[in-house]
Amino acid sequence: MNFNKLKPVLLSFGAMVLLGGPARADVKLPAIFSDHMVIQRAATVPVWGWADPGEKVTVSIAGQTQTATADASGQWRLQLNKISADSPLTLTVTGHNTITIQDVLVGEVWLASGQSNMQLSVNAVTNAWQEKASARFPQIRMFTVARRPALTPQTNCAGQWVVCSPETVGNFSAVAYFFGRELHQQLGGPVGLIHSSWGGTPIETWTSMDKMEATPELSPVLKNWQATLHPYDEEKAQAEFARRLENWTNNAAKLKAEGKTVPHPPQKNGDPRLDKNYPANLFNGMIAPIIPYAIRGAIWYQGENNAANDLAKLYSIQLSLLLQDWRQRWGEGDFPFAWVQLPNFHPRTQNPVDLTYNNWCVIREEMLKTLAVTNTGMSITVDVGEANNIHPKNKQAVGHRLALWALAKVYGKNIPYSGPLPDGHKINGDEIILSFTHTDGGLVVKGGELKGFAIAGENHQWVRASARLQGDRVIVSSPEVKSPVAVRYAWAVNPDCNLFNGAGLPASPFRTDDWK
Repeated sequence: MNFNKLKPVLLSFGAMVLLGGPARADVKLPAIFSDHMVIQRAATVPVWGWADPGEKVTVSIAGQTQTATADASGQWRLQLNKISADSPLTLTVTGHNTITIQDVLVGEVWLASGQSNMQLSVNAVTNAWQEKASARFPQIRMFTVARRPALTPQTNCAGQWVVCSPETVGNFSAVAYFFGRELHQQLGGPVGLIHSSWGGTPIETWTSMDKMEATPELSPVLKNWQATLHPYDEEKAQAEFARRLENWTNNAAKLKAEGKTVPHPPQKNGDPRLDKNYPANLFNGMIAPIIPYAIRGAIWYQGENNAANDLAKLYSIQLSLLLQDWRQRWGEGDFPFAWVQLPNFHPRTQNPVDLTYNNWCVIREEMLKTLAVTNTGMSITVDVGEANNIHPKNKQAVGHRLALWALAKVYGKNIPYSGPLPDGHKINGDEIILSFTHTDGGLVVKGGELKGFAIAGENHQWVRASARLQGDRVIVSSPEVKSPVAVRYAWAVNPDCNLFNGAGLPASPFRTDDWK
């Protein structure tokens, strides 16, 4: 027998014996499980991760132990029973190795998502310095999902939980922070905030592809994006990039030899399917990785991007679908969900109804319509925007109004939580009588006479209307319209309007017509 030929085999076998057999993978957790995390109170809590196929994984916290076995693909998942122990706690995950997560709190967990006005940080708000200096709330914990588009749903993201402090709060979402701060102050317990947003993105990138493809009304949205794919050819793009890079290399050498400035190298034209705005890409990269982390609910600030085209009229369908999509995937029933209605923006015009930028108004209307979906709310912000800034700095008011809704509808506080909402109308001769809900403390006119109303007859010609209060109703008329049929309120991007309720919350823009 040739033992020289067997020597490598024997050495390998000996190494396996000494090392305990083939190498085993460590048990791993997604990034959303880290030190300083917040576990949703009064809820079963999913915990999941990866291990060797068939490996038994044990999770322990607050005297409770649960086990799971990794499936053939190495994935495992289990449910922790409701945890009522005092925090901070330690979460221990054991398999081939042990993971210990320290300083775990039990409290209220909320997801905050959307585009740039949700992304806007505390550093950029009114009185930012004072807000940061006072942000000493060790029971508020913040997790920011790293921005990443993806073509398919991902199972993990980058990010970590941090304790709220003057040093950490500055780069966090201002709306999410002010919302969470008020919950913490009013409820007196820990609050966890998961921030997943990206500026300049449409709602379709935050919704799963299969849900959109199964919704016929959204075919125009998907077709618009599919049209961007046709001009792109990977082979041609690579060849063109190689040609431009060669030209740049030759030119750069010449310029360098002459002592001249060398321009930046060319960039390859990107595949539009990888764009952050492409449908489902941010759902895949920034929402899917945190499902099914236990949350109480979600807040949403988006819509500016979708107001940029005539498909704004589909926004209610899109927002309702996103709601349904997320709720089904989390498997937590109709969890609470509230959004921010678009604020006032753009220089104010003198027209009673501004048709120049009316897609902005349509998005507001679509948001109002979506309140028909169960367990939803809306922060009306038509009074706290800025004419020349699409990113208004008063995010304190936005977070406060979202928190009012959550405190009232989710946590049972007996407080006003919405501005006046339209509740029907009737025509009485040359007047239209408007009714409202959420008139807490009675309808109020802020500053002078009631304004912001326009009225029209069958000819669809809008004129500025006179309006007066009559209890919880508004009576609208104009001597120019003898037989009125429709009213609009605050129907402009930056309306001159002043109807509030007794709680100081503004009325939502609305219209009684459905004219184009």
